Amino acid sequence: YCVEFRTESLSQHCALETRPYARWMQYLREGHTVCVTCQPPAMSTATQRCSGDGHNAHGDKILHWEAIGNSQCQGTWKKIRQLEHCSCPLVHSFIFT
Repeated sequence: YCVEFRTESLSQHCALETRPYARWMQYLREGHTVCVTCQPPAMSTATQRCSGDGHNAHGDKILHWEAIGNSQCQGTWKKIRQLEHCSCPLVHSFIFT
């Protein structure tokens, strides 16, 4: 499944990322909608959910995220909705880890 989030805030360290494999962090923006996919092995076998997916979060609950590969690139987002059938665009598409 996938979860759509609206990015509320992010640290300035995301924009400063220059390593080739991590340049995607430069394109994160406040207010943008991102789509995050929950796949094995990030999915718990007991709950069939990914940690941090905001399962019980609705409305104005602020959730925190951190980018893999640059722990200083972090921020907050709000859950918009969960999609059982993923149709995440290639841009602004991420995977839970």
